[in-house]
Amino acid sequence: MNGIRNKTLRNTVRVAVPFIIVPMLAIGGSLAFDRKRHIIISLAIAIFALLLFAAGFEKRNTGTRRMVIAAVMIALCFAGRFIPFLKPISALTIIAGIYLGGETGFLVGAMTAVLSNFYFGQGPWTAFQMLAWGLIGLIAGLLSEPLRRSRIFLLIYGAVAGMMYSFIMDIWTVLWYAEGFEVKLYLAALGTAIPYTASYVVSNVLFLSLLAKPFGEKLQRIKKKYGV
Repeated sequence: MNGIRNKTLRNTVRVAVPFIIVPMLAIGGSLAFDRKRHIIISLAIAIFALLLFAAGFEKRNTGTRRMVIAAVMIALCFAGRFIPFLKPISALTIIAGIYLGGETGFLVGAMTAVLSNFYFGQGPWTAFQMLAWGLIGLIAGLLSEPLRRSRIFLLIYGAVAGMMYSFIMDIWTVLWYAEGFEVKLYLAALGTAIPYTASYVVSNVLFLSLLAKPFGEKLQRIKKKYGV
């Protein structure tokens, strides 16, 4: 009975955190908190990302090892934000999701946003970056098998993930501008963001082309060696 309850609880966390709790925190926080206090929302999302990560593994002795690997991926993503124009954050988050699981992918994406923004600047947008990059990593984990098998599908997902990131961030743009959501403003924001969206798409396709195979092989060896 305890095993069944624990599995049910883990599955509930896996659905509720990324698809209900974090989006509600991001949207509600952007409307209710000012810029100075919004770090509370970002830290709350970070805690839920860790909770989701913990729900992703059944054996406790593998959790610490996976956390170490996730920390390395977060550090690489952090460094990637300093690259001008084309950035590898989404690509590395996708790779983390594919080879370490969707929960780890969500953690890598979310923590990259909040930690790197201590340098680049915190604000209500941080929660939406955490949500966007987190979902990109999570979905990559859910699609891990076809993404591993097909390079073309991987690159297509990278392009879609670039658009997804832009679409989610434009929700924040509208909420900031109108203090509420308006469809016309959202469509206008999507239109004006086309150059940025294109850069996200190109970045993801480029870095996945360069990094997916070597990083994937290394992560596979690490997983086999340490039983992650």
